[in-house]
Amino acid sequence: MQRVVELIRIPLADIVSKIKEKTGLAEQDILARVDKKCQQLAGLVSKDGAAHIIANELGVKLLEHGGRQKIKDVFAGMRSVELIGKVLQVYDARDFTRADGTPGQVGSFLIGDETGTLRIVCWGDQTKIIRDLKPGTVTLVTNAQARENNRGYKELHLSDQSRVVLNPPGENVEVKERAAAPRKAIKELTEQDQNVEILGTITESFAPKFFEVCPQCNKSAKGGACTQHGAITPNFSCVFNAIVDDGSDNIRVVFFRNQMERLLNKTTEDVLAYREKLDSFEQVRSDLLGQIVKIVGKVNRNMFFDRLEFVAQLVFTNPNPEEELARMNAVS
Repeated sequence: MQRVVELIRIPLADIVSKIKEKTGLAEQDILARVDKKCQQLAGLVSKDGAAHIIANELGVKLLEHGGRQKIKDVFAGMRSVELIGKVLQVYDARDFTRADGTPGQVGSFLIGDETGTLRIVCWGDQTKIIRDLKPGTVTLVTNAQARENNRGYKELHLSDQSRVVLNPPGENVEVKERAAAPRKAIKELTEQDQNVEILGTITESFAPKFFEVCPQCNKSAKGGACTQHGAITPNFSCVFNAIVDDGSDNIRVVFFRNQMERLLNKTTEDVLAYREKLDSFEQVRSDLLGQIVKIVGKVNRNMFFDRLEFVAQLVFTNPNPEEELARMNAVS
């Protein structure tokens, strides 16, 4: 099987944050330099690429090679990653069958440090470590590879060469409490909002789109082939879009399968069943119109349509009107 080499991908928000930290420049000034660089290069560079150039011009080192990393400094494409964190949640290992009929196993756990949280994905014999994990376990991971999942989030994957040490002597980890997502009006959203909450009404929705995913890494696998695992017998996942309006503006919200299930209050089996009977989803779309939802997520730019979209990370249906009114009055 051909080995796929992943490029290291650093999101624009992280590049801007690093430049801000190292230089003391204001965020708006950095973004203005990025826009100017894009104009100078006649649009032949992305904002991410322009930000890389700006960082280099300012002498800001975006990556620290070698040594132990903090979670915030781990980016998709990095290899031989070493970091230490505290276990926050453990997910059961599950069995799967590869395309050649051989069995496999995959599991994961969530760790955190003072800079953020990260999912650790275990393969094969590495899943045995899950049996010894519990929340609060300090865990040292070495020789792992950072990847991006099909929702755009970074993960750390363990291979046969990776090593996991539980409660290494003399090590202690402080976990950063995740700040509550600030509420924003849709008209105030920017491309840099990576953890923000909106409240609005669903005014339009669209039929879900189903796609093949690899049963091993859960990444998109077109035509029964995964770029990392070759020929596979695929599973299916889906994505669902809706328009949410809060009176200030409206935005397209992207719900991947898990958040789609929360929005519709349906099981995975219920959602995947619509793949075979898509016509029956019309009633679901109709029932959603006028529903008030509270959504925590991040803002992405859809490069094909050159527009901002909101990717749902957590969905709350039927929010309490009295609580929301009290919150609005407290802010004002």
